[in-house]
Amino acid sequence: DLREGIYAWLLGPSYETPAEIRMLGRMGATLVGMSTVPEIIALRQLGVTCAAFSLVTNLAAGMAPTLPSHEEVMAEGERAASYFGGLLRRLVAHPDLLARRRGNVAA
Repeated sequence: DLREGIYAWLLGPSYETPAEIRMLGRMGATLVGMSTVPEIIALRQLGVTCAAFSLVTNLAAGMAPTLPSHEEVMAEGERAASYFGGLLRRLVAHPDLLARRRGNVAA
């Protein structure tokens, strides 16, 4: 399922702590990651119109009975690779699909 959300970015390279997750949740974030934001900032500085898609690979610290692991993240990425590849191929073939959403995407 594709869903819209509010992406929070933390520097990493470590997973977030339960306290950071609580803080970000109170701020309205619906997911958090260690990339995407610096890339979008750099592209916007070059004048590039951007859209971002994120794959949620694990529950945040404190939201699951176990802590996040690199193995879990990599396995979920592998599992979703063909889906994301298909999604990107469809968007490249039909850019009007994304243009309709532009009002919901921060420019």
